[in-house]
Amino acid sequence: MLETYIGLDLGTSGLRALLVDADGVALGSAEAACSVSHPQAGWAEQVPADWIAACETAFAELRAAQPEGFAAVRGIAAAGHMHGAVLLDEQDRVLRPCILWNDTRSHAEAADLDAIAEVRALSGNIVFPGFTAPKLKWVAAHEPDVFAQVAKVLLPKDYLNLWLCGGHVGDMSDAAGTSWLDVAKRDWSDALLGHGNMRRDQMPELVEGSAKAGLIRPELAKSLGLQQGVVIAGGGGDNAVAACGVGALQEGDGFVSLGTSGVLLAARDRFAPMPDTAVHSFCHAVPDRWYQMGVILAATDSLNWLSRQVGQRPADLAGALPDQIDAPGRVRFLPYLSGERTPHNDSAVRGAFLNLDISGGPADLTRAVMEGVAFALRDSLEALKATGARLDRFLAIGGGMQSPYWIELCATVLDLPLDVPARGEFGAAMGAARLAQCAATGADPEEIMTRPEIARTVMPRAEWVGAYEDAYRAWRAAYPAIRDLG
Repeated sequence: MLETYIGLDLGTSGLRALLVDADGVALGSAEAACSVSHPQAGWAEQVPADWIAACETAFAELRAAQPEGFAAVRGIAAAGHMHGAVLLDEQDRVLRPCILWNDTRSHAEAADLDAIAEVRALSGNIVFPGFTAPKLKWVAAHEPDVFAQVAKVLLPKDYLNLWLCGGHVGDMSDAAGTSWLDVAKRDWSDALLGHGNMRRDQMPELVEGSAKAGLIRPELAKSLGLQQGVVIAGGGGDNAVAACGVGALQEGDGFVSLGTSGVLLAARDRFAPMPDTAVHSFCHAVPDRWYQMGVILAATDSLNWLSRQVGQRPADLAGALPDQIDAPGRVRFLPYLSGERTPHNDSAVRGAFLNLDISGGPADLTRAVMEGVAFALRDSLEALKATGARLDRFLAIGGGMQSPYWIELCATVLDLPLDVPARGEFGAAMGAARLAQCAATGADPEEIMTRPEIARTVMPRAEWVGAYEDAYRAWRAAYPAIRDLG
């Protein structure tokens, strides 16, 4: 008898729904776009109703394309972009647009919270401006009428859970990015909530990402064409769920992702925070596991930015470079277009080109952008090393890794082998489907969340490792200079 599961991946630019069978084979997928508004410089917001509309669109497409598989759905789970603040009143009405992860308006409030020693000690992390707790402090100061009505604060994927099962349910991997969670105990901290002028009753119930959050609302199941009793899983934050999608659960497992942002993630079998490194130390989406990651805010977004400036598509810019790297370029790029997280925790710094020459052209700028992003990932690697994480090799995922030049550059700058998965489904949507399967069947996550088949391994170019080491050291020295200039 056919049994299927749906994984939802709510990203900043849109939602993806993936339908898989019990063996993890993808049967179909659908996508729907979501827009972001920027009312002021440094602000980023979305309307939560747009996420629901995107879900309805994706479900309808899956149902039309895969009627038999859609009718056999037993479980659904959602992954979502982290840190967003969805504010609800007593009737679950949205009070204002969701303030997103890359919104930096609450930098002063973040600094105030971070100055409280107990906050880092309990949360295990620096309070970054993008985190949820400082957002609520900002709302209290600037929108007091809204703050007074807040009955519940949900993260983006928790709002999808509310729509799906009717309950206020979240998970630990997502909640770890709020600065309200005792990450070691995997529970809300009354002390942290108090520092943010919040209460436990304003928080969702927490379950593990692979556990049952509830059952689909009967009326919703009927309208979508799903069977009654579909299990809704806790789900998780996007990077934790992406780790489930590539089987990164154990100490030594990890991935490097070149997407809109850049992520270097290492799975941990224990909680080992080191906030001073600006590495995130979060709960994993499965029980008794944690993970640490360094995050840069503009990875492929840096190449997208360059493409807008020179009027060429990102793929054309990347395609103009050779398949193999050679010596580092003289032009340097610092990819701080929206500030930076790891290792600087600096929302005010901005990007820069250095050493521009009249003889240069788009190819020089493209290479500089790719090198700058790779060097920023190296910053995250050094920060992760300081925590004691085991870092032998990484899976290479994300759109930027499709560039032969960029992936070899990253392998050489990191001086680590990068394993490229074979074509197929992996990442957050697959990870969410796996969480749904665990919640619906009680399966052990370690049996379901296996590593993908590896198509090839990209090794560091040994003859250039030393040259890129020198270039990285010179590049790294530029940060304090441009910070002080700003």
